[in-house]
Amino acid sequence: MKRPLAGTVVFITGAARGIGEHTARLAAARGAHVALVGLEPQRLAALAGELGEGHAWFECDVTDQASLDRAVAGTVEAFGGIDTVVANAGVANRGTIAVGDINALTRTVEVNLIGVMRTVGATVSHVIDRRGYLLLISSAAAFTALPGMAAYCASKAGVEHFGNAIRLELAHRGVRVGTAHPSWIDTDLVRDAKDDLPAFREALQKVPWPLGSTTSVQACAAAFVDGIERRRRRIYVPRAVGAVQALRTAVLSPLSDLVIGRTARTSVPLMEAQVRTLGRAFGAHTVQTANAGTDGTNDREVR
Repeated sequence: MKRPLAGTVVFITGAARGIGEHTARLAAARGAHVALVGLEPQRLAALAGELGEGHAWFECDVTDQASLDRAVAGTVEAFGGIDTVVANAGVANRGTIAVGDINALTRTVEVNLIGVMRTVGATVSHVIDRRGYLLLISSAAAFTALPGMAAYCASKAGVEHFGNAIRLELAHRGVRVGTAHPSWIDTDLVRDAKDDLPAFREALQKVPWPLGSTTSVQACAAAFVDGIERRRRRIYVPRAVGAVQALRTAVLSPLSDLVIGRTARTSVPLMEAQVRTLGRAFGAHTVQTANAGTDGTNDREVR
């Protein structure tokens, strides 16, 4: 059953650019009041102004509970409640477990997984009041694995299973929970990864469809908004990613390890050399918090 967004309140983290920004644009075009949440106040303010009256923005770090609580309180004060939450903010570190900053790996999990948990924790009582919908942005990486993406894959697998569990916890309260599983989307996060690490970009070119395909951010946002209106359990972008999820046992099998491992023998050393040369832990469009260290381990990047 489709539930139009007109008149509802949609709370979106990572809304300053990429998937979050375009999801906000489409939700607003369909009549929703949008709370734009993120770490780039100038971009958020500009987007809110472009969308017109009936929208608000809040500077917020999803790993800071007090920051999230303020954004939620401001949203409720402005609009009276929250119907839908899109937990979208995320980062992607550079490097492998052998060559890379361990703090960057753990920070990726903190933002991508713990940030989602904190976002849900801050908003859930209001979503319960509206018998609303939580959309947690996982990834096709939740049920696949590529060298150089260990922390990202781990965090997105965690988001998927967190969603599976809270779906059962909240069903009797009338709240629906969905997880989104995009493959490669044409955002700053993905472009930065390809630009920073040519070996990674070349490895992706050898990944079979649909996991190797890139989808426009507009098409991804359209799938998300359609999923919100239909309160879908899972959203795949492109849709064929759903078949990969169904075959995840094969995708993560010893045979798959053998196939990917042949390429990894050469691609991983190249990637690690490029990481050493790069000299930073996150992409060029990563946003630093006030507490960011010189190594970038407190950085944030919105999808």
